[in-house]
Amino acid sequence: MKKKWITMMGIALLSTALLSACGSKGNSVKLATGGNTGTYYSFGTAVGQILGSKAGVSFNIQSTGASKANIQLIDAKEVDMAIVQNDVMDYAYNGTDLFAADGAVKGFSAMAAVYAEVVQIVADPASGIETIADLKGKNVSVGDAGSGVEFNAKQILEAYGITFNDINKQNLSFAASADAFKDAKIDAFFCTAGAPTTAIMDLVTSKDIKILGVDEATADKLISAHPFYTAYDIPAGTYKGVDEDIRTVAVKATFIVSNELSEDLVYKLTKALFENKDAIASAHAKGKELDPQYAVDGISIPFHKGAEKYFKEIGILK
Repeated sequence: MKKKWITMMGIALLSTALLSACGSKGNSVKLATGGNTGTYYSFGTAVGQILGSKAGVSFNIQSTGASKANIQLIDAKEVDMAIVQNDVMDYAYNGTDLFAADGAVKGFSAMAAVYAEVVQIVADPASGIETIADLKGKNVSVGDAGSGVEFNAKQILEAYGITFNDINKQNLSFAASADAFKDAKIDAFFCTAGAPTTAIMDLVTSKDIKILGVDEATADKLISAHPFYTAYDIPAGTYKGVDEDIRTVAVKATFIVSNELSEDLVYKLTKALFENKDAIASAHAKGKELDPQYAVDGISIPFHKGAEKYFKEIGILK
């Protein structure tokens, strides 16, 4: 991937130098996140501030086009570290699905999964949809074309014996999906994001919704076929009108790092991430989900040697 092409993507590099408290020149890490109004950016900024002071590293936080763009930026050596969905990093590493046309990218490794990005399937109760199987023949938004959400939708529908040809597929963003749902232009939509998420929170202020569950047997089949998924329960009360726990599946927001970063640096960053999780949780709500066991489960690509060293040291990996 050429740097010129990356520049043409229109990625806004909103950079803030977050210097370590000790003032050391030390290492400098460019961290790619997501849009500057999204969770990746705010979480990455919070983590960068804390790891910068604790690990003696200068962080440069960059606002980007999220998962796929972040992997391409690492491949182009434009950044050193990024936040991505663990399913998208699997596609990149293996050259499948979202990266089938581009080919495999091998210049990065996993550092740690940090929080759940939940596959939320929102349906209109007035449409007669009770289960995922009922989506057949309905107007369904599956996320932006070529997005990770679209592949989540494809895989989950296939687990129920449904293809995109069996639905009236629309490719809409989360906000556009919510607007179309309000106007009764679609019957359901897929949204992969932290729960609760803004698009759905805004929607339930004016519209009744039903969250469709993924039954246990199908979830097990899906996880077996695609090991980057994990089972996840959306707690009752997460959204207005959703009064019972909903079992679904989730992918994971994950820190990845360039293979060119040293083992010592990645070890220090991983260690600082978990030894300062209370401080990170105080700075950002998603920090409450930091957990070493969660960090390694469902990760289908190799860990960087520095991260692996830390997880072995605390007994999480053998």
